[in-house]
Amino acid sequence: MKKNTMLKILNPILAVFFLNQVISALFRDSFSRPAFDIFHKTAGIILFCLIALHIILNFNWIKASYFSK
Repeated sequence: MKKNTMLKILNPILAVFFLNQVISALFRDSFSRPAFDIFHKTAGIILFCLIALHIILNFNWIKASYFSK
């Protein structure tokens, strides 16, 4: 799969997981403890992995933009 195609799939998924983190943090008192663990903590770990993949896919752009001479 091409890198641009992967990013087109990955970016909306990142947005959904980011919004999940914000919403679950704002309404943490409305969730039971096990539900909060799933919606916030587990999704946070998945979000971290997705961010790492996003950085890996964009690393050439990062190098060109920030580490050029």
